[in-house]
Amino acid sequence: MKNWKFAVSSADEAPVTAPILLQGSIEHNLETAARLGYQAIEVHTREDVELDYDAIRRASERTGAHVAMVVTGRLNTEGMCSLVADEPYIVSATLDGMRQYIDMAHRLEADVVIGWVKGNIPKGGKREKYLDRLAKNLRILDTYAGERNVKLNIEVINRYEVNIFTTADEIMSFLEKYGLENCYAHLDTFHMGIDECDPVEAIRRCKGRLGYFHLADNSRRYPGSGQFDFGSILQALEDTGYDGYLSVECLPYPSGEQAAERAIAYLKGLCGMRREEGA
Repeated sequence: MKNWKFAVSSADEAPVTAPILLQGSIEHNLETAARLGYQAIEVHTREDVELDYDAIRRASERTGAHVAMVVTGRLNTEGMCSLVADEPYIVSATLDGMRQYIDMAHRLEADVVIGWVKGNIPKGGKREKYLDRLAKNLRILDTYAGERNVKLNIEVINRYEVNIFTTADEIMSFLEKYGLENCYAHLDTFHMGIDECDPVEAIRRCKGRLGYFHLADNSRRYPGSGQFDFGSILQALEDTGYDGYLSVECLPYPSGEQAAERAIAYLKGLCGMRREEGA
């Protein structure tokens, strides 16, 4: 099995109910991630945060760890923004906020995750109407991000949390229909465990357009703590040519750092065992 690149979720601060493992400044989280054996972090933050890019660059050079992704969820959960909102001023604010995230990612040499901020279809709303609106707004961001060498990774989230893109087939059908060249599918094993009948087939459905991958076990605790067959999942990712990061985004149990440490030990051990089996 290939030598995967591993990332871990991080934020300046987060409640224990959030799937965030490292907390503190980006520089501090890069240091911790590298010490635990990770090559990168994903950063959950607001679009208007003031970052010390020089300090982040120095920390990255010192540790060898990088920022892999900028996650945009707080623009929705805190900023109440949505790419499918009926109110034009909300859509305008969302596009402005997303441009700020893309600029941030460009300076960090990272990519962007679009999850909650894509929004939900209101009760009784016509699905095609809102998907057309989403595609229109994503096309604006697709061009803006492409000009800055930033990829947009649209996350598939379970049906209890969202009503747009709950399966791999749904996101892939959308990308194929609307021809968004700089947008990619983003899968998460926890969400897949709820809405996918076969996670391996879901990964195969995204072949060639899978941009990012989250790892958590069925209870959303660290990989290796539950029931998922991560060996088959990693093999499917390798078979389909996925070459991006495997990012551990799970609940901080028993603590954030302990979960990160146990996850990386399990995943690296699993990869080692798979290599021995194939020898």
